[in-house]
Amino acid sequence: MIYEILKELNINYEEVEHKPFQSFDEAEKVRIKMGGVGAKNLFLKNKDSYYLVLMTDGQKANLKEIEKQINSSHLSFVSKEELKEILNLDECVTPLGIINDKDNKVTILIDKTLIDKELLCHPLINTKTIKIKYNDLIKYIEHFNHKYLFINI
Repeated sequence: MIYEILKELNINYEEVEHKPFQSFDEAEKVRIKMGGVGAKNLFLKNKDSYYLVLMTDGQKANLKEIEKQINSSHLSFVSKEELKEILNLDECVTPLGIINDKDNKVTILIDKTLIDKELLCHPLINTKTIKIKYNDLIKYIEHFNHKYLFINI
């Protein structure tokens, strides 16, 4: 289904199959092979909302700083059960997972350093990585009518 949507939206991508990553070094090998920026994804929530944070692999998220930028408080990580319920994903958090968020519960928070980059992300499965352009990811997000905000991580 994901590939049909990418085709429908005229989103070009490159794809590599691999074993699930067990370390940052394994992910780095794929990043070097494909080029682009590895996208680190966090799935967070507060009392009322869900947020999928996109940043570069090497970044560390300061939840307090993110809270300030989105006028929120008490952000915490979503449980595996909620990840499955909302995005129908097991362990592999990916922005492409919004395809399964039929109720548009999730807001995408994109670190500004990702603007105009080629991004590496999983296509709903952790044994493949695709590279897509930033603008194409925005097109994908907009196709599913999801809200997105730019933040500084």
